[in-house]
Order: sequence, then structure tokens, then C-alpha cells
Amino acid sequence: MDPGTYKLYHVDDFDSRKHLESYLSDNPDKVSEHDSLIFPIENLTKTFTEGHIKGDVLLDLSLGSIMYHLYAACDFFNHIIVLKVRDSCIMELKRWVDERTGAFDWNHVTKLHGHTELNSDQFQDKVGKVRSALQHVVKCDLEKENIMDPIVLPPADCVITAWFLDVISKDQDDYMRYLRKFSRLLKPGGHIILLGCLGTTYYTVGEHKFHALNYDEDFVRKALAGEGFIIDHCVVKKRTDMTDHIDYKAVIFIAAHKEM
Repeated sequence: MDPGTYKLYHVDDFDSRKHLESYLSDNPDKVSEHDSLIFPIENLTKTFTEGHIKGDVLLDLSLGSIMYHLYAACDFFNHIIVLKVRDSCIMELKRWVDERTGAFDWNHVTKLHGHTELNSDQFQDKVGKVRSALQHVVKCDLEKENIMDPIVLPPADCVITAWFLDVISKDQDDYMRYLRKFSRLLKPGGHIILLGCLGTTYYTVGEHKFHALNYDEDFVRKALAGEGFIIDHCVVKKRTDMTDHIDYKAVIFIAAHKEM
């Protein structure tokens, strides 16, 4: 199939529930676990517990309705604001926040975060803290100079973007353009955390193939440097989960800070 015929995440219909069930559920038939859950959780937990990334405002710009990465972050920020481009992703996320019937079950993720060591009351407090953080779920428009227009957000201490730049960028120029917009959301010295897949051209949700940007580690390092970021931590893990649903070669985790 010609990559030009693939669907675009933020333009075409995207079934956020099928995406969660295919890639992030506790179903043994899901696409992956090590690369899409365990690797990110291990690196996010290590990064936040080191204590260098914390503050008042965390902005999250991530693919679909994922939220598991915020378990690692919620103890280190006073306010977490989740930005979404699709109403369907907001509604799916709100089902879990509001504890409605039929909400996606994230309980398996708490085990990967090590929360099985907590007693029942401590566990409920942690889940409640994440739910409280996710009360701030806001729609944004990527094509506006201020993607939150007419809302003006305070400069953030940290931006997390998980697999989001991969799926909204049609080419490398697009990637750099969006990265520049996200960078402007940060205060001087603020941090950015990137999660992505290297060497990808498509991913599948249901019966539909969606575009993903094909890039390598060298490209993303240069893109961050071009926006004034200094990389503090970078880990690349070669693909271990084999599936025809997505054609990535590796997953990458980067934590960087913006020069003052």
C-alpha cells in the first residue's frame, strides 16, 4: 500500500477504544507489552523518582486515550493538563475518570507500576490521585499558533508526548514544526519527555492502517538540539514484540531540558 493512502490520526476516523484494546489491554492477544507498556513505565518511573523533573504544571500530549504514563508523574506536579485533538479520545478517557460502566480497564497497568506492593487504601489513593489529575482534559487545535487558543496556559514545567509526534507528522518538517509549538509551552529550563517508535511507516487500528513517521535516533536528537534542548537521558530498545499490526524497528525514550 502506498503510504500516501494511509489514514491520519488527527484527520480521519480513529477508534480510540480499539487502539487501547489492540495495544495496551491485558488481553494476551494484544500487539505488544514489553515495548508499549513495560519499557515506557520503567523509564518514566526511573526518570521521575530521580527528582529532577517536577513542578507546578505538566502538559500531556499523547496518542489516543492512553493515561498509564501519568501514574509515574502524578506525585511530582500540582497540576496535570491533558491535551487532545479528538473528541472521541476525550470521551474515552472521561469514561475512566468518571468511573462509568464500560470504561477501559487499566488495572493491569498498576501491577507494572509496582503498585501491588501498596495496601488497598494506598492503592485507591493513588488511583484517585490520577483520576483527579485527569479532570483537566482539554481539546486543542494543532494548526493554531497557540494550540490552546483562546485559552492561555501558564508555562509548563514539563511536557510529555507519547507516540503523538509520530502519528501527527506527515514528514520531518511537520515533526519539527509541531515540536517547536510544544517547546513554546514550556518555561525556560523546562523538561520534555518523548516516547516514540523508530523506523515506523504504519500502525493498524481495527481494519484501518494509519500513517506513522519514519525517523531514526539521529533525527530526533538533532530536532531537539535545534529547538534548544539538552538531552539528559536517551534509551533505545530494539523491537521485541513481533506483529503485522505495526512495522517499527525500535522504541525510544528521551528526557531533555530546555536551555535557559
